[in-house]
Amino acid sequence: MNPQAMSIDTGNTAFMLLCSSLVMLMTPGLAFFYGGLVGRKNVLTIMMQSFVSLVWTTVLWFAFGYSMCFGPSLGGIIGDPTHYAFLRHIDLSTMFTLGGSTAGIPLAVHVAYQMMFAIITPALITGAFANRVTFKAYFLFLTGWLIFVYFPFCHMIWNPDGILAKWGVLDFAGGIVVHNTAGFAALASILYVGKRRVVENLPHNVPLIALGTGLLWFGWYGFNAGSELRVDHITASAFLNTDIAASFAGATWMIVEWMNAKQPKFVGLLTGSVAGLATITPAAGFVSPTMAALIGILAGVICYYAVAMKNKLGWDDALDVWGVHGVGGLIGVVLLGVLASKAWNPAGADGLLFGGTGFFGKQVAAVAISSIWAFAFTYGMLWAIDCVTPVRVEPEQEAMGLDTGLHGEEAYSKEV
Repeated sequence: MNPQAMSIDTGNTAFMLLCSSLVMLMTPGLAFFYGGLVGRKNVLTIMMQSFVSLVWTTVLWFAFGYSMCFGPSLGGIIGDPTHYAFLRHIDLSTMFTLGGSTAGIPLAVHVAYQMMFAIITPALITGAFANRVTFKAYFLFLTGWLIFVYFPFCHMIWNPDGILAKWGVLDFAGGIVVHNTAGFAALASILYVGKRRVVENLPHNVPLIALGTGLLWFGWYGFNAGSELRVDHITASAFLNTDIAASFAGATWMIVEWMNAKQPKFVGLLTGSVAGLATITPAAGFVSPTMAALIGILAGVICYYAVAMKNKLGWDDALDVWGVHGVGGLIGVVLLGVLASKAWNPAGADGLLFGGTGFFGKQVAAVAISSIWAFAFTYGMLWAIDCVTPVRVEPEQEAMGLDTGLHGEEAYSKEV
């Protein structure tokens, strides 16, 4: 199709601009969520790491990131980094036609929407190594991880010419591309960096966590429903499934924790809801609302016990990134392989429950590949960064708090 000949669909374009804004809001939401979970001496540091991703990922995306993800494929692994470098070949009349799309949205809108996904993904990882990584090391980590983990998997799965996309792997909004890769990178990070010397397991501000959860949940509608890239019945289904899964997961986590701790916990309710959001993400546009409820229940149970296992093993995943996002993304992709139905999305696939044995195998293989690569590359990259600049902060800085020790700022000027 001639890109110049397609007219703009104003409804789809307005919707996608709104969804881009919603996904952007998720990164400040994550900053509040993480900021409330850490101790008061490290609030600004963890929040700054999210906002640094917001600005620096945008720079990389503009320079070559979008081209590496959605440019002409080089062997199905990565896009040509020069094709859209600095957004060349994109002007006011350039339309998004990837995969034969007829959504009628300008290519610039797709650039903006996908950029917001790239921004939040590495920011998710920061919760794992909270309170103990230098800013210089984080900056190098952010850059390298995007180039060698996020950009390739984004291309392989979401570019129609990507090797996993051609193989038939499905990921509606980022179970592999976002949550699974970030979660297993988080696991590698905590094993490499080691435990905190000063452990603060009690959140310093629960209302901040609630605010962050609300912003994440609100933004997730753009994250999932917007991944249809147009307004149709799949968009509505993905929107509804997002809320159903989050609600069932939050309720399930609360009940399971209530049974174990003998008290219902607000932070548990909030964490469980985020686990449900992460788990439904790959399946949102491919399953029925009933299956979304089942996914939410399983997310609440499995992610809760994944966090419990992490604690028993002594892994210092400060903000439970692996248990919520890594495990949530993994089981979401696997459950998609079981519960997907063409009755709810003819462009999708039938899962194991509906006779799709081959599709189930592909989903399991894809999530295994992403988990192994994200873990192995992250561990190796942290070792390489450590050869250049220390990854871990000095004991004195950790004791005083990274807000003062690294940035010379304080979230609170006095005890309140």
